[in-house]
Amino acid sequence: MTSKRIAINGAGIGGLAAAIALRKLGQQVVVYEQAPRFARVGADINLTPNAVRALDGLGVGAALRETAARPTDRISRVWDTGEETSRLAMSDEAERRYGAPQLTMHRADLMTALEGAVPADCVKLGRKAVAVERDAGGATLRFADGGSERVDVLIGADGIHSTVRTALFGQEQPVFTGVVAYRAVVPAERLAGVPNLNAFTKWWGPDEFTQIVTFPLNRGRDIFIFATEARETWSLESWTTPGRVEDLRAAYAGFHPEARALLDACDDVLISALYVRDPLPAWSAGPVTLMGDACHPMMPFMAQGAGMAIEDGVVLARCLAEAGDAGGAIEAALARYQRARQDRTARIQIGSRGNAWLKSGGNADWVYEYDAWQVPLQ
Repeated sequence: MTSKRIAINGAGIGGLAAAIALRKLGQQVVVYEQAPRFARVGADINLTPNAVRALDGLGVGAALRETAARPTDRISRVWDTGEETSRLAMSDEAERRYGAPQLTMHRADLMTALEGAVPADCVKLGRKAVAVERDAGGATLRFADGGSERVDVLIGADGIHSTVRTALFGQEQPVFTGVVAYRAVVPAERLAGVPNLNAFTKWWGPDEFTQIVTFPLNRGRDIFIFATEARETWSLESWTTPGRVEDLRAAYAGFHPEARALLDACDDVLISALYVRDPLPAWSAGPVTLMGDACHPMMPFMAQGAGMAIEDGVVLARCLAEAGDAGGAIEAALARYQRARQDRTARIQIGSRGNAWLKSGGNADWVYEYDAWQVPLQ
């Protein structure tokens, strides 16, 4: 496809990954972001080998490895007895088997690497999109400041409350899952005596709503702790709401002493609700399409939310770069992108909601061996 004007609404992980991939493949792209500036927000990010391989292709893998941890294993343990029910070797073994390791890090370190790979003049901050108009010749993105931009292709990478999604398919709300999540980061030195701190460990609770997940950050200097519990109602949708450490510890009072030791080391926690949508039957309309959480938000229990957005960005860029210039070429490219991605993301959406993956072993290859740069496009 001759280089056309491509716009991405949303400068999150998926949007920036798509922008880098498009530029790498010779396309012109501008990213519009409502935030007035980039900031260090969020806590952890868990990048499994499929995501790391895609990021390596974007040219940011080396920067990520400077600060990330490489979990040694992926371990499952029973909440009360501590019994180990599965163990999957990661680190060097994952690199040998899948072409890339698992990396765990602060989300801001990933964002910094992605931001640094996109020229400043390709990202327009402080541009809050409020409406989308489309026709056979392109799309117009309208902003809260009264301005607008006319483009050949519009990509909605604007999250679970996507403005682009609403413009395509109408207003709807994500569904509260009945699960809330606690998040905390603890210095590893405060957890002396707790085993497997350098592994990704999941403590499976007595029901599907309850678990504790831990993994290293900052080359193992810190330990990230993620825990969930059932709640009947929830009204806040912020990732930065303070929680009560006392509530967290009380919810897991019956867990194994090694699991409780993790929670005892927490001074502060954040709490947030988990929301989902069912898989969408269609992602595109005319020259407009969706990616990442805008079309397939998912529970975090397979650690694939960011990975799916990164994969989307690479595959979408490949489809657009390979499109011809004939009438209908853009729509055909977006349909090709959807065919390549929809079954995989829906399977992972549903699997994440079921929360049983690798509980007692199983094959991780179908998730980890995926190569977004090489997967066949039909």
